[in-house]
Amino acid sequence: MALWLAACNNDGTFKKAEDAQDAGREFIRASLDGNYDKARFYLFADSTNQMLLEKWKKDFDGLPQESKKKYEEATILPINIQTVNDSVTSYTYANSYKKDTTTIRIVRVGGDWLVDLKEILQSGRK
Repeated sequence: MALWLAACNNDGTFKKAEDAQDAGREFIRASLDGNYDKARFYLFADSTNQMLLEKWKKDFDGLPQESKKKYEEATILPINIQTVNDSVTSYTYANSYKKDTTTIRIVRVGGDWLVDLKEILQSGRK
């Protein structure tokens, strides 16, 4: 009975990232798939990141179904994954559907690896 209850409790939950690359990959894949509940799980949840993710979701929700399907089928193309220090990794990637390059930061907070989207804002100011 306890095993059955434990199995039921795992529905709808996501596995913590094992390292920075895992967090980045899981977040990016969830974003490409339009799974914003999962993307939010891997997000460093401050107000700026939540606002940015909501904008991504709104933009994704407004896409034609054909474009959404192409994002779901897209492959993540890592370009540069660089360890900044023991708590920060920079993850630059594109995807096989849209070749736009994006850089996110993955930060370790309280032992958990989480995506910090504010790097996008900083790179836009350069």
